[in-house]
Formats: sequence, C-alpha cells, structure tokens
Amino acid sequence: MSGAFLDPGAAATEAWRRPGIVPVVTVTEAGQAVPLARALASAGLVFVEVTLRSEAALEAIRRIAGELPEVVVGAGTLRRPADFEAALAAGARFLVSPGCTAALIEAAPSSPVPFLPGCATPSEAMTLAEAGFRVVKFFPAGPYGGAATLKALAAPLPDLAFVPTGGVGPGNLADYLALDNVVAVGGSWMIRPEWLAAGDYGRITEAARQAAALGRG
Repeated sequence: MSGAFLDPGAAATEAWRRPGIVPVVTVTEAGQAVPLARALASAGLVFVEVTLRSEAALEAIRRIAGELPEVVVGAGTLRRPADFEAALAAGARFLVSPGCTAALIEAAPSSPVPFLPGCATPSEAMTLAEAGFRVVKFFPAGPYGGAATLKALAAPLPDLAFVPTGGVGPGNLADYLALDNVVAVGGSWMIRPEWLAAGDYGRITEAARQAAALGRG
C-alpha cells in the first residue's frame, strides 16, 4: 500500500480545505453525472464524491473523469476489495468507505489515489491511525456527536485529521470547519433529489454557491 493511500500529503490536504466542502452525490442515471459535476464545479466545489449506490455510479465516475478534468471525482461507499479496482478503473481520484474492515485495508492497492476509510468511535480511529492513516472519514458524524466529538479527539489523536459526513449542513457547517483537525466536510444538502430528477442544475449551482460561501474559500 503506497504512502499516498495512507497520507494524501500536504498539497492534497490543503486543496481539500478550500472551500472545505465535498459534495456527496448519488446518481441514478449516468446522463446526470457531467451536468451535475459541472454545476457544482462552477460554484467552486471541484471535489465530488460519487457513491457506489447505484448501477450508474461507475459510468458516472467514468464520464466525469473523461469530460471534466477540472473536477476531482472520487468514489464513495466502498465496501469490499473489488470496489477498489472498479473505482480506479473508472477514473476515481480518491476513494472513501463508510467504515473500514481488515479486508479493505489489506486490499488497498499500491496507488497514488488517496483512500479515506471511515470510523465512528475513538477505538476505530485509533485502529486506523495505527495502520498509518492520517486522514479518515468520520461517519455518521451527527449521530456520533458531531463537532464536539471531533474537538474532543484532537488532543489524544493529534496526528489524525477527519472528513465528517452524515448530518452536516448549513446549520453546523461552521462548527466543523472551525476545527483544526477537520480537513473538509462531506454532504449532499446542496443537491436535492427532486432538483436532480428534474434536471434543474441551475438551482443546484445556486445552492452550491451558498454552500461554498459558508466554507473556507
């Protein structure tokens, strides 16, 4: 497993910090992918995580990677070793899992693409830190104490940074981004399913602009 999988590096981490928001999207039709990513990127949100929750996900990643090089597209909801290979083949530039298993750690290929495994408790965070990871996902952030939990973890785990996801929105975004151990947050509040279904990318762009205005940019 390469160092980049464990530690994305200062340059990548700093890029995530501005504006500090990674939209988490689920597409049901591959044709939604490029206009959706373009709408988000036009508002300054150039990191986009496409969840592997639909049959269209890998093709969506492939189209974004092929048509929008300015967008850093990643794959989320990795659950099994085979997901690594499929996501990388589609062009994913970062990988995210909701939790982490020994099989996922063992299967992480030698690649420069960062992998953010998920954790929800101090014990899980310590296990990932012992494995060498430096940036991890905190999920589901809301039910597990949100920003208060991450603030409490900063002292005992000073070498670990987090990307909280789950229950993040305009009401608590500033609380997360004020923490030094938060690289960015993941969320989908700026992409309402009804807007996506209707192809109303203008409303998505406007919601993304409002989100970016609340970020670190």
